[in-house]
Amino acid sequence: EPIGPVLAEQANGIARITLASPPANALSLAVMAALQAEFDRLREDRSVRVIVLAASGKVFCAGHDLKELTAHRNDGDRGRAFFEKTFAACSALMQTIVRHPKPVIAVVDGLATAAGLQLVASCDLAMASHEATFCTPGVNIGLFCSTPMVALSRNVSRKQAMEMLLTGETIEAATAKEFGLINRIVPREYLNQVVTKYAQTIASKSALTIRTGKEAF
Repeated sequence: EPIGPVLAEQANGIARITLASPPANALSLAVMAALQAEFDRLREDRSVRVIVLAASGKVFCAGHDLKELTAHRNDGDRGRAFFEKTFAACSALMQTIVRHPKPVIAVVDGLATAAGLQLVASCDLAMASHEATFCTPGVNIGLFCSTPMVALSRNVSRKQAMEMLLTGETIEAATAKEFGLINRIVPREYLNQVVTKYAQTIASKSALTIRTGKEAF
């Protein structure tokens, strides 16, 4: 049973980080801080070659914790400072993943939406089940997904990114693969098995080669 917002475990050169705040696995400040701390720790852990980022429950990540942001509307500055703090933490986390010396594989078995989609798009690789879905729904509530848009547009073509951003519609795993947002689709019951094998293949390579190669890319 996961304790706290993030569950961390490691074995055979693979570290597995699991978002453990179902049902939404929202990126509250506490969740982002826990993720940041774990990614920072793994930077120095020489026994770890590959990082797998997964989630518990039916939603991979619903994005920012809008309830937490709304609650701070009662602050003296109407929540501006907290909003800026949240987005700074999110930006730092995404860049940490992009610049991490170790490859990061997202494992998606549910909905990844808004900043949750940004999280998937910021990872080096993404494996998904047939049940995975993806969405940038900001446009539907007057909050264009302008930060997820950056990572999204580095994964998929301009027209496909705009289609997702302008319609706010949810795409299935097959469409996400066609767009280039995910690498592979695996039946749910085999997902962890396939991801572990995939991660082991990468873990067997030279850590120095992987690090310099990812940095160069």
